[in-house]
Amino acid sequence: QVQLVESGGGLVQAGASLTLSCAASGRTSRIYGMGWFRQAPGQEREFVAAITWSGDTTYYTDSVKGRFTASRDNAKNTVYLHMNSLKPDDTAVYYCAADRARWYGESWLYEYEYDYWGQGTQVTVSS
Repeated sequence: QVQLVESGGGLVQAGASLTLSCAASGRTSRIYGMGWFRQAPGQEREFVAAITWSGDTTYYTDSVKGRFTASRDNAKNTVYLHMNSLKPDDTAVYYCAADRARWYGESWLYEYEYDYWGQGTQVTVSS
């Protein structure tokens, strides 16, 4: 089993920055990659970013490219989502997720690919 604990959400103004953390524990050696998803009120959960557990490859949805950066701290078994130039449209509950399977095609995009999920952290961006 892998446990994921997120932190770092909050209320910020448009244009501000925020960094989310996702600390992994348990059988982390089984993780191939980590994803970040978000769910806004009344909407389905959507893919935001992904990073391989090795940290050498990242993927982003178009709406956050150039503003968000995923990174990983090997020593801390923690992945981060650095969010800059935040917009009100970024308001959502953000989830991190861990995938045990090697990614093929664009599998990192899909919720069902991920085996473990964090509890979510609220990000609210005011205009």
